[in-house]
Amino acid sequence: MITTILRQTILSIVCGLMAMTLFAEPATFDIDPRHTFPSFEADHQGGISVWRGKIRSTSGTIVIDREAQTGTVDISMDMNTIDFGMDAMTDHAKADDILDVAQFPTATYTGSLTKFTKQGEPTAIEGQLTLHGVTNPLDLTINTFRCQTNNGGRYVCGADATGTFDRDDYGVTFGQAGGFLMYVNLQIQVEAFLRE
Repeated sequence: MITTILRQTILSIVCGLMAMTLFAEPATFDIDPRHTFPSFEADHQGGISVWRGKIRSTSGTIVIDREAQTGTVDISMDMNTIDFGMDAMTDHAKADDILDVAQFPTATYTGSLTKFTKQGEPTAIEGQLTLHGVTNPLDLTINTFRCQTNNGGRYVCGADATGTFDRDDYGVTFGQAGGFLMYVNLQIQVEAFLRE
């Protein structure tokens, strides 16, 4: 038992030292598409229900310098992979009267990590969302942020970020005349591996 505790203690110290070394200068992380699925929720018919969906294909990078308390986020979302869990709704969302993914197949979110804690963890992103060919400012709150070595021995950081925007600001106005509410709650849960 003492040996197990000793090993765990040593492993914790090594991981801590490795993390300090990693973040002594800017480190680049590549988004893991198997564990990153931006999701969203939006009104259906003026408050009758809230529809939720996600984007199944995402790529990008995160650069972070904990010591300098700086960093950037660059996320690309394949809008052809949007999924509401209902084929008819998914197909309509892709159509030219809503997202028009044939013309605008990609949405992006780029920004700067901000409001770092004393431990060097960012708690917000000042950024821009490009959707439907329109770019607007969109700041996100980082609810959780954590880095560690995973079971496979790779160093990974993960976060959960949220924000709200009005889709009509991006020219996505379907249903507005019929009383649909324009808000969209965006959640970006992300995992990213340290680039080797």
